[in-house]
Amino acid sequence: MKAVLSSEWLKIRSVRSTYLILGLSLGTVLLGLALAVMAAGMYDSAPPERQPIAQIADLEEVLAIVPQLCMGILGTLAITSEYATGLIRTTLSIVPRRWPVLTAKSLIVGALGLVVGTVAVFGTYFVTRVVLGDRFSGAYTTPFGDRLPLLIALSLTVPLFALLGVGFGALLRSSAGAIALIVGLVYVVPMIIGHVPEPWSERLGSLMIGALPREITGDIITTSVYGSLLPPAAAATVMIAYAAVPLLAATWLVRRRDA
Repeated sequence: MKAVLSSEWLKIRSVRSTYLILGLSLGTVLLGLALAVMAAGMYDSAPPERQPIAQIADLEEVLAIVPQLCMGILGTLAITSEYATGLIRTTLSIVPRRWPVLTAKSLIVGALGLVVGTVAVFGTYFVTRVVLGDRFSGAYTTPFGDRLPLLIALSLTVPLFALLGVGFGALLRSSAGAIALIVGLVYVVPMIIGHVPEPWSERLGSLMIGALPREITGDIITTSVYGSLLPPAAAATVMIAYAAVPLLAATWLVRRRDA
């Protein structure tokens, strides 16, 4: 297994697309800084009577979608690029049991996603907190300890998307198809659910990835298409299932079909 891990790590770090994707992911911090500076300028130039009612979204939560999608793409390319070039035949002939290949890819991409997610989410939070100060009714003056659980939960969604990319990529063997499926989970499905009649809209919305971080921390969601019906333990289980189910299905399929 150690040799397979070393091989997969070499593959991922030897292509330029990996560094481009990681750079875009970490660029979230700079994007958050730019938006925070813009918001601070708008707040300072607003009439005094409007400043007390001005509000701002949690930028680290809004911008988490950038590293999520980037790492989802990286996870997809980690497996589909080998199918596209035919290298997968060589890989599977060297590792005939097959499942260690998918496991190694998942471990490496998941670890990268964890590092990127932590830096992107916490970095965006800290630069936004510094820039905004006590503006927007003190939205960013909440004690760091109170925000820590949500920041951790948001960070964990990034490796989740990386593992989704590996799983979908192995299942579909198509970069375009797997990436489209990931984007659909982020954008399309929540919009569809938002138009489903109640109570099913909130029930289904509570199962969406975007709802899970706040459900894990016990926060109530009142201003989005997502629901907040799941208790923390159930939300954590759903998050694990999002990563595990595609990977298990892909492992089963990879062992049974030709490369």
